[in-house]
Amino acid sequence: MSFWKESGYSYAKIVEMPERELSLLVNDMTRKDIQEWLIWNDPNGIYGDAQSLKELGNVLSREEGLRILLRQVKENRTIG
Repeated sequence: MSFWKESGYSYAKIVEMPERELSLLVNDMTRKDIQEWLIWNDPNGIYGDAQSLKELGNVLSREEGLRILLRQVKENRTIG
């Protein structure tokens, strides 16, 4: 089952979380969970494995995905 369905968190909810709670939450996220959020948050990005392999020649690692997720959360907080 998807982390998002199992945890009860919405995609948008993590942008509103305090930093400490967010840090704890992302530790439980898999690479696929992170990809799912990134694809939702930035549908024009290249996060899915098939598209990433085709356009970049590799897949997004969990570590890189997490860096991007945290950056996008921070950016969304400054916009809102």
